Amino acid sequence: MAVTLSATLYSTSLPPKRNTNCPSTPVISNLNIGSLLPNLNSCKRLIKFSPRQSHVVGSAVSGSPGTESSLNGEDAASLLETVKVFDLNGNGIPISDLWKDRTAVIAFARHFGCVFCRKRADYLASKKDIMDASGVALVLIGPGSIDQGKAFAEQTKFKGEVYADPSHSSYEALRFVSGVLTTFTPKVRLKIIELYMEGYRQDWKLSFEQDTVARGGWQQGGILVAGPGKSNILYIHKDKEAGDDPDIKDILKACCEM
Repeated sequence: MAVTLSATLYSTSLPPKRNTNCPSTPVISNLNIGSLLPNLNSCKRLIKFSPRQSHVVGSAVSGSPGTESSLNGEDAASLLETVKVFDLNGNGIPISDLWKDRTAVIAFARHFGCVFCRKRADYLASKKDIMDASGVALVLIGPGSIDQGKAFAEQTKFKGEVYADPSHSSYEALRFVSGVLTTFTPKVRLKIIELYMEGYRQDWKLSFEQDTVARGGWQQGGILVAGPGKSNILYIHKDKEAGDDPDIKDILKACCEM
């Protein structure tokens, strides 16, 4: 089934009030980027750049603007064969078991403290009724510890399943992009202002825990639609930069035949 990867940001209307239980997060008083993001400015000084780089690649069928190489569904399934993720009880499972017997929409977070990932969680959960009606599971995977995953689930009240990938092996297998230039851009900073105005907050404590800091904090994520069947990869979106959400219509078309 041909699915074209969208590389544009999709905006949704979400409830303005959010509470992620992050009391240490700065409060917006104006639209000055420098005063809005003091922690991001210090982040660039405190965190060493991660040497691990990967390329943005195409979806299971076709690439998007800026694509440097392609990765089809069979390639993705093969690369994920040995990858394990952990549920919030600490049980390790092969990642492909998440869609072996069902269709699943899997969101890959930048990290569990990321403000963009809290928006993405709501963005996808807002269509969970459609997914439920089609028998589709909603899953979020984060590159971090089980405890970080628990904190994310508690703070966001995410309606789907949450898994942790402490080794980042799924991100490496799917060749998700990573780098400081994909994290700090003028466009990304403007998106952060928009999210703060909507009521979203970064969890700085999670953002500066050792697991995230050791990796540089520059990891980007993506969205996968797969199953049923371990090798049945229906759709892959790879974020080009932080907050690069695809059109929700493309996701629903892949998972729910809309």
